[in-house]
Amino acid sequence: QVQLVESGGGLVQAGGSLRLSCAASGRTFSSYSMGWFRQAPGKEREFVAAISWSTGNIYYADSVKGRFTISRDNAKNTVYLQMNSLKPEDTAVYYCNAESSLVGEDYWGQGTQVTVSS
Repeated sequence: QVQLVESGGGLVQAGGSLRLSCAASGRTFSSYSMGWFRQAPGKEREFVAAISWSTGNIYYADSVKGRFTISRDNAKNTVYLQMNSLKPEDTAVYYCNAESSLVGEDYWGQGTQVTVSS
């Protein structure tokens, strides 16, 4: 059974930093792309960042480029999202995603709340 467990959310002032973690278990993720998405109240879920587990290729949404950094620890099966220079508009529930078009599978974590106060 695949599990994605996020942690690290919380309340921070604008300009502050948080690091989110996503611990993945239940299978080998070498063919997966691991990503972070977020959903603010009243808005659709949007892409934030992604990293290929096998190649390490990284992608960011324009809104977070230069402020957020995605990384992975293969030994711990964990993906991180370091968020710096946070803005009130970054407030959302952040979700971890594991997706493999190769095997046609897509998994989501339960989400972690990030609130940035102005």
